[in-house]
Amino acid sequence: MVAQAVNYWLTEHPTIVNFRWSPTQSYASTWSFLFTAVSSYVIAAVTLHLLLAILPIRSRRGLSLGPIPALHSLTMAFISAVIFVGILFSAAAEIRDTRWLWRRTRTTALQWFLCFPVGTRASGRVFFWSYAFYLSRFLHLFRTFFSVIRRRKLSFFQLINQSSLLCISFLWLEFSQSFQVVAILLTTVSYAVVYGYRFWTAIGLRGACFPFVVNCQAVLLGCLTVCHVGVLYIHLVKRGGCNGIGAWLFNSVLNAVISLLYLKFYVKTRSLTTAKPT
Repeated sequence: MVAQAVNYWLTEHPTIVNFRWSPTQSYASTWSFLFTAVSSYVIAAVTLHLLLAILPIRSRRGLSLGPIPALHSLTMAFISAVIFVGILFSAAAEIRDTRWLWRRTRTTALQWFLCFPVGTRASGRVFFWSYAFYLSRFLHLFRTFFSVIRRRKLSFFQLINQSSLLCISFLWLEFSQSFQVVAILLTTVSYAVVYGYRFWTAIGLRGACFPFVVNCQAVLLGCLTVCHVGVLYIHLVKRGGCNGIGAWLFNSVLNAVISLLYLKFYVKTRSLTTAKPT
């Protein structure tokens, strides 16, 4: 009974099955909304940083936010876990329902995960959870404001990273882009672990003896890079190519920029860790 109920609410509910990405039916689904949201986020973060910079010297250590960051981390860990399970079950349901069609095009499940057939529309179970992932990106933006308020520090990498990931998740839906299923699976499981760890340490429990979050993010970027190579290979080999490959190329450029910035940050973090006396 429990398994059937979970399966219904995650894959067979009419809202999920009949989902369709459309400017008239989906909230936050227009280009104007995306541009307004990204610019508002950047302006608000920079403004907050400048306002805190002119506070008296005694407040230089930043302000306390109490339990808010811990509650945010717990919420994000839960949402990420739900999206992971939802899109995993929905992908299994889509594979079950369309396997007969794949035999004609000689498409395997692995190929479908990385490469949607040309002509795919942003509707149905998988795209419902992709939409949920897109909306959850707005909640991730609060991490920037937490950092500014608590540490009085605004990271250029954080601004670029959060803005780029919001745009990428929008493009996944707008162009029914290939690769998004595996990308969401990898990203949400990583977020569930990272935010769970942040909640763990925020409530005062002992953290890892190494930069846990940094290493998790490095593993995620490595896995996504391998999958990007897989998409390119399938697109070149498969007859007809992959759907939304133009958006995928744009996303690949953004991912490359994020990876380079993160690699620089990762090397810096590792060097500081090694430099500490034992």
